[in-house]
Amino acid sequence: MQKIETTLPLRLWTVEEYHRIAEVGIFGADERVELLDGKIIWMSAKGTTHTSAVGRTNKLIQNRLGSRAWVSVQDPVKLNERSEPEPDIAVVKVDPLDYADHHPTPPEIYLIIEVADSSLKLDCETKGKAYSKAGISDYWVLDVVSRQVHILREPSEDGYQSEKILAEDETISPLEFPDLRIQVLEMLPLVSRS
Repeated sequence: MQKIETTLPLRLWTVEEYHRIAEVGIFGADERVELLDGKIIWMSAKGTTHTSAVGRTNKLIQNRLGSRAWVSVQDPVKLNERSEPEPDIAVVKVDPLDYADHHPTPPEIYLIIEVADSSLKLDCETKGKAYSKAGISDYWVLDVVSRQVHILREPSEDGYQSEKILAEDETISPLEFPDLRIQVLEMLPLVSRS
């Protein structure tokens, strides 16, 4: 009996090849993609709750951290030679050149936050595994639908070994900035009480 192959071998892309593809204009100006584990992934459209949560979280962290860190919003980070995602928020070390010569790499990343309105599974599982394999020690997924945050820590090759889910009335601190106390509600979009 002949064995049926259930998975096809994929041609995986490097970050360098991904940049060359973009430079020659293969992606349309309105196409939002990112490179994850050698695969070019379509990014979800940004809804209003997503945009609100990213804006609120960015402003909150920038105001509280001041000049202690650089807050990057929806910009690339280079995890390795095959992954260059664009997280919603990346809190990274201050760079004297403001990252003019490279994108932040794992040793320069304090915290990554993804906002999920329709992408919770992708953010927690697929992106979570990529961030974990790269050694990102503090990864949060802000779930704007359930109004909670998934805190993923203790990275390993197989994914994060620790996951806590905090409700909107709970408080969290980034590992690198234990003095920064954030109530989950502060990052979430406001809701109408009509």
